[in-house]
Amino acid sequence: MTKGILGKKVGMTQVFGENGELIPVTVVEAAGNVVLQKKTEETDGYNAVQIGFDDKREFFEGAKSKKYANKAETGHAKASGAAPKRFVREFKNLAADEFEVGQEVTVDTFEAGDFVDVTATSKGKGFQGNIKRHNQSRGPMSHGSRFHRAPGSIGQMSDPARVFKGKDMPGRMGGETVTLQNLEIVKVDTERNVLLVKGNVPGPRKGYLKIAAAFKKGVK
Repeated sequence: MTKGILGKKVGMTQVFGENGELIPVTVVEAAGNVVLQKKTEETDGYNAVQIGFDDKREFFEGAKSKKYANKAETGHAKASGAAPKRFVREFKNLAADEFEVGQEVTVDTFEAGDFVDVTATSKGKGFQGNIKRHNQSRGPMSHGSRFHRAPGSIGQMSDPARVFKGKDMPGRMGGETVTLQNLEIVKVDTERNVLLVKGNVPGPRKGYLKIAAAFKKGVK
């Protein structure tokens, strides 16, 4: 069975392997995953399993804050008998016939040694220049130079006399969907509903993660 689960990044720590090797790991909390919907080719045009994570306060008349679920979210969750969820994602690689609506998905879906792909929203860095955003080099910092950290020439003067689309320029950095592939699961703690993933994963602490079985692992 192809595997998948949603979770929240708790932070990083380190553990020792059986051979005494020190392994940096990311702690991922993955309690409360519920199957909200099963999509099929007959009804939706494709096969997928929709999973929700992290309960959200139910809707009531007069609720305006985003911390409360709206009517659509509340109704959608009630169809599966679950509370509204803050983080909802679809897994197209899961076999829908192996899941039931309302079923809880737990961390024991994975085992130590499994390889996964982790998708999350990267940390937002705000507006940044070319040096930080695109790893470009700076100019001289002395001897009368007027070119320190500013971008250099961005186009030709005569032909074509324009700036090409996609040119590396200063702008907003981070806050993008990032996937790290082939990360190894070091330990599965079923009592605390926690996964220990080797290395780092995208996003800040308390950020939501989508964890799926590695797509490329073992593929030539």
